[in-house]
Amino acid sequence: MTHPAEQAAAAAATPRGEESRRRILEAALGVFRSRGYTATTVEDLCAAAGVTKGSFFHHFDSKQAAALAAIDHWNRSTGELFAGASFWRIEDPRARLLAYLDFRAELVRGELPEFTCLLGTLVQETFATHPTLRAACGAGIEAHAQTLVPTIEAARTTYAPKADWSAESLARHIQVVLQGGFVLAKAFNDRGAALESIAHLKRHIEAILPTHNQRRTG
Repeated sequence: MTHPAEQAAAAAATPRGEESRRRILEAALGVFRSRGYTATTVEDLCAAAGVTKGSFFHHFDSKQAAALAAIDHWNRSTGELFAGASFWRIEDPRARLLAYLDFRAELVRGELPEFTCLLGTLVQETFATHPTLRAACGAGIEAHAQTLVPTIEAARTTYAPKADWSAESLARHIQVVLQGGFVLAKAFNDRGAALESIAHLKRHIEAILPTHNQRRTG
């Protein structure tokens, strides 16, 4: 007799199985961001993905398993998005970091669930009740922050060599402001709150990484 886990692996290995799994994960990104983790049911995920519960349980043994897979899917998808962004081609590290913030502002469009962060949404709700989800969200946020560290360190060395802050601390602070901006956007039902937070963050970074002209006139 075939074990259920083996059946699920075999189903996922077929083109049809891969497509149904992808549809569930894509649906999960939207549903979890719009409804939250607790309010979302397996039935909600199936309806959004257009699959049966049987198909769902071929791929995932629980809602939490689907959420963990959705986090991984989010990390890979957003990782590819940021890796291919044009700001990486900017040679000057200060300008590159500021262009990263401009890119983040460009992504703040559409309805709230379309631009808010899956990781921030899930961790706010599950940090005390689902430690596995909390850890996965934290790891994803930290991994993205770490992609900025080399750029920040190069900018700090060039523009603020005597600064008493580290590249790692600024990379995390950037994520704090972005996630906080998403929370305010939800609270006020206004994406402008997130854009204002990014604009203030950009001014802060311009101030702590002054150009040579700014240092001469400051």
